Amino acid sequence: MIKEELQGLVRNKLKDYPFVVVSNREPYIHSWVGEEIKCLRPASGLTMALDPVMQVCGGTWIAHGSGDADPDVVDKEGKIQVPVEAPRYTLRRLWLSKDEEAGYYDGFSNQALWPLCHIVYVKPIFRQKDWDTYKEVNRRFADAVHAEIGDKAAFVFIQDYHLALLSRMIKERCLNVITAQFWHIPWPNYEAFRICPWKEEILEGLLANDLIGFHTLYHCNNFLETVDRVLECRIEREKYAIVRGGHGTSVRAFPISVDFAGISDRASREEVAGEMARLRHEYNLRQEFIGVGIDRVDYTKGIPERLKAIDLFLSRNPQYEGRFTFVQAAEPSRVHVEEYKKINEEVDELVEEINWRRWRSRWKPILYIKEHLSPVTLIALERLANFCIVSPLHDGMNLVAKEFVSSRIDGDGVLILSRFAGAAREFTDALLINPYSVDDIAQAIDVAVNMPEEERQKRMSLMRGIVQENDIYSWAGNIICEIAKFRLPVS
Repeated sequence: MIKEELQGLVRNKLKDYPFVVVSNREPYIHSWVGEEIKCLRPASGLTMALDPVMQVCGGTWIAHGSGDADPDVVDKEGKIQVPVEAPRYTLRRLWLSKDEEAGYYDGFSNQALWPLCHIVYVKPIFRQKDWDTYKEVNRRFADAVHAEIGDKAAFVFIQDYHLALLSRMIKERCLNVITAQFWHIPWPNYEAFRICPWKEEILEGLLANDLIGFHTLYHCNNFLETVDRVLECRIEREKYAIVRGGHGTSVRAFPISVDFAGISDRASREEVAGEMARLRHEYNLRQEFIGVGIDRVDYTKGIPERLKAIDLFLSRNPQYEGRFTFVQAAEPSRVHVEEYKKINEEVDELVEEINWRRWRSRWKPILYIKEHLSPVTLIALERLANFCIVSPLHDGMNLVAKEFVSSRIDGDGVLILSRFAGAAREFTDALLINPYSVDDIAQAIDVAVNMPEEERQKRMSLMRGIVQENDIYSWAGNIICEIAKFRLPVS
């Protein structure tokens, strides 16, 4: 779907109803750099995917203002028009205290819900104080939505696991509203979810939505089973619908995507070619084979197993020493959470140990770039690479895979992809791996560097066709068409 088609769909389906997106993460962050304010894009698949949709649809995006310069650029209502260089929609920022961030974000969201849903052998931590703060912050988001739409009929699109209680709270204040929520991470099976002390409240909050979206049908089925075993309700499995207390909720799979045309266009620009040349020069990337990994530093991303696989590949194939470099771009994340401190330390130690043991002359096998990188730099890295490893231990979708494919305007390159990422259901022409198996990843690297050009281009062409046909605008259009089936209230 092209932008103009989505724009027409919005006008036709949503008409003049206010369109409000709500998420924890904001799409633009203003930060002080010396005496200058700079606007940055966060390392978030959610915001990178939704920003182009909002630029087409317009409306208001409500999010936590996390930048130290955010308060300095907004009006008295906490609003700013974005993107700054060419405004298309309104960003309304909500302010949280350090205690609220610690309990709601670092605490319940990322020490309870995140490990609970990902099932990667990190035990969730459930604290009453965190849960109380989570509820309070969800109420504050509901207040912000109410302040934005009042009693008007509106469409509110809620994002992710940080706001599981929000829809119910909105509907207690706003009677003329339809809400949809997209859950960007996996939904676990009932056996995993049942350990949550507040499972009933979370499910009741989500079921206040008119529509709930997941990446895959597998996650939809897990959700239906969980609701069926926790709450008294009617499950209409053939319709993928749940009725509780007279209110119906549709459950649908909407595999999220990226702005294929936008990424491909940027990848063809001179600024990316210049950045590729800079990276080659600054990091001495003159090797015959370059691999890349792009991740937040997170224990679900499988980074240690990936690094061990590179070490194993070189042990099995010493002829590639000096001819091969793997670039791991890593954005620090959730650094106040203990499990994230541990994964940072583990990755640091692995990179140092492997490079120290294998270093010779000016060559080392792993280039570790641990900082925030601009979209231009990330695309340049993707363009430089012979192959990209996307190896999460468990993931809802993983948009890095789709961004890599979209950036490859040369029609070349190999994607090595975890079987446990949602993207694997679409990218059957990637080299699919078990991310827990170091041997499996090492073997895939061997296949990637030896794959004939004709086969590389055939696989990449098929994957690019999938993303082009099912881009972020198609994703948004499918959701809008589904929500428009509900009877919109009269303002």
